[in-house]
Amino acid sequence: MRHTADARTQISLVELDVPPGKRALITGASSGFGLEFAELLAAQKVNLVLAARRKEPMENLAVDLRRKYGVDILVEPIDLAAPGAAAGLKKSLDERALQIDILVNNAGYGLHGEFLETPLERTTDMIQLNITALTELSYVFGRDMAARGSGQILLIASLLALQPVPTFAAYAATKSYVLAFGEALHDELRPQGVVVTSLCPGHTETGFDAAAGAPVSPMLRLLTMKPRPVAEIGLRALSQGKASVVAGFMNNIVAFSNRLTPRSMQRATMKRILG
Repeated sequence: MRHTADARTQISLVELDVPPGKRALITGASSGFGLEFAELLAAQKVNLVLAARRKEPMENLAVDLRRKYGVDILVEPIDLAAPGAAAGLKKSLDERALQIDILVNNAGYGLHGEFLETPLERTTDMIQLNITALTELSYVFGRDMAARGSGQILLIASLLALQPVPTFAAYAATKSYVLAFGEALHDELRPQGVVVTSLCPGHTETGFDAAAGAPVSPMLRLLTMKPRPVAEIGLRALSQGKASVVAGFMNNIVAFSNRLTPRSMQRATMKRILG
C-alpha cells in the first residue's frame, strides 16, 4: 500500500530538523513501518538507502518515491540476520561514498507461541536480527556519526519491551534489550552530536501478526494503530532529541499502568490479551 503525502500526513522540515539532501538508511524497508519511514523521509527530500531481504517490494517503493519526490534511492537486498551483514552493508556504502546521516534501525520480527514449542533455530535467527544486527548497525554507522559530530539513530523497540510477555517471551525480551540499549546510547552519544531515540509502538497494522503467527483478540483490536501515525511519532521524537517515546495515547496509559502494577499482574494481563 502506498500513501500520498498531504498536509495532514507530512511532518514539516522544521519538525524533522533534516535539511534536504541528507541520506537515511532504513532497514526492514520492504514492508510495514519501513514503507512509512521511507515515504515520510522522502517527502522531506531526504535521499534513501533501502535495505531488506526482499528486493522486488523495495524496487517498487523506490520507483514510486523517486517519481513523487525526486530523491536518490539505493536499494540494497540483504539478509541482515546473516553474520557480518552489517559490516558488509557499511563497506558497500563506503565504496559508493554514501554517508548515512539518519539510521532507522527498523528490521526485526516476532515469534508467537510457547518457547519450548518453537524451533530453537527460529528463535536464534530472530535474536540475531532483532539484537545482534541492530547493535552492529548502530556501531558501524554510529562511529561515523560521532566522528562527524552529527547524526540521528532511530531504534524500533516495542510496547512489549516494558514487561515480560508469555507466548512472546523471546521477542519481548529482544525489544527490552533494544529499549535499554537505545536509552543508554542516547546519553553516551549526545555529547558527540548524535541523537538516539527508541520508538515503542503498540499493536499496529503492519502484518506483524501474520508473520508471527499470532491471534488478534478483540481487546487488542481496540488498541490497534495505523502505521503512518506511529512512524510520524518516532521521527518527531527523533527530531526533538528524545531518548524514547511510546506511540499512542492508549499505549501510554498501558505503559504508565506498568509502574503501578506488580509484574505477576502484568504477565497475567499480557497472556490474556496476547495468548
